[in-house]
Amino acid sequence: MQNLNLDNTQSIVADTTPSLVSTIVELSQKLGFVLEQNSFTFDLVALTLIALSAFVGLAIARFILHFKVMRFVARSNNTWDDSLLENGVFRRFSHIVPGLIVYSSIALYFDSEQSIYKALDTLSAIYLLITIWLTLSAVLNAIEDIYSRSQLAKKAPITGFVQVSKLLLTLVLIFLLLSVLIGKSPIYLLSGLTAIAAVLLLIFRDTILGFVAGIQIAANRMFNTGDWIVMQKYGVDGEILEIGLNVVKVQNWDKTISTLPTYALTSDAVKNWRGMSESGGRRIKRSIFIDVHSVCFADEALLGEWQKMQLLTDYLASKKCELENDRNSRQLSNEDILNCRRLTNLGTFRAYLSEYLKHHKLINHDLTCMVRQLKPSELGVALEIYCFSAEKEWTKYEAIQADIFDHVLAILPVFKLRAYQRVSGLEQKTR
Repeated sequence: MQNLNLDNTQSIVADTTPSLVSTIVELSQKLGFVLEQNSFTFDLVALTLIALSAFVGLAIARFILHFKVMRFVARSNNTWDDSLLENGVFRRFSHIVPGLIVYSSIALYFDSEQSIYKALDTLSAIYLLITIWLTLSAVLNAIEDIYSRSQLAKKAPITGFVQVSKLLLTLVLIFLLLSVLIGKSPIYLLSGLTAIAAVLLLIFRDTILGFVAGIQIAANRMFNTGDWIVMQKYGVDGEILEIGLNVVKVQNWDKTISTLPTYALTSDAVKNWRGMSESGGRRIKRSIFIDVHSVCFADEALLGEWQKMQLLTDYLASKKCELENDRNSRQLSNEDILNCRRLTNLGTFRAYLSEYLKHHKLINHDLTCMVRQLKPSELGVALEIYCFSAEKEWTKYEAIQADIFDHVLAILPVFKLRAYQRVSGLEQKTR
């Protein structure tokens, strides 16, 4: 069946070509001049007819795509077809039509042995390949735009895959163009490719590593555009703008742009702050050092001052009952200050800070919130505030953290505590 179809096709072309040529010759004779096949004049007329038919085909294709398809796209409520229009898919696709007309009509006017036939056949094939490559590249750009507007783009970027697809398309184009120019099959070129495989691997090393890293990033959802990352090795501290095939662009907080290899995201240590941005708050973890010489037991005067503070009412009441029960169980008097348990200003201050954070409106109380005492050091006793701000935006977060520690430092004298501050040599001389 295939042989019969090929024979039928060849017979149709063979029958059509002489009839078309003879029609042109007869028409020229009726117009009063002699036009012989394979002459310069005949070739010029044939080229003119081919050019006119290609122009008419391009005009018809543009008319259909512009006045029919584009108007339909403009009226439609979908956004994906707008991306096809913005990236010029329809405009580039219309140029395929004249290329097909030229490529298919050469055999109708010229003999396959003529040099003009070979030249036109090569040029039209090159034109078609480049036009198809441009159209497919525009389609890939449209796919990337459509994907970037979807919710899936927040989970896994596809920029690297689109760039790989473009690279493969370009390699295929180069092989096909070379095969057309030298008149050899693409398989012939591929057979010789193994000899330079090592050189190609060396040239495309970063591309291959970036492609593999892109697959890992997309499969494991490790990074995405908009993520805040920190890489001390590369001096990167900012937001990811683009994850490409070879390069990742990061805009640092000082508005500078850093570029680093894509595979570095999977091979080097990276801190990603996405978990913080997707959580219910941003962590506050900061310590204040208390001078150990200011730590003391609470006397009656100090307890009287503390009882005026609403945040300490419940704490002092519960502690009073606890201390009285302890004294009664051990049969101790209130005057036995050496053996009785007593409140300290440091412990009461820690309880106050815990209640202060619990009543703070800008602290997320669904997450961990505590005030803990760390190991004493040469700087004093460290009280660490560990909680989460309800605001995650940087400026608001810093303002909340500053307000908390402003209050902590200001309330210290109420508990007869002092913050440790290292005294300089100049201050010692002044004293």
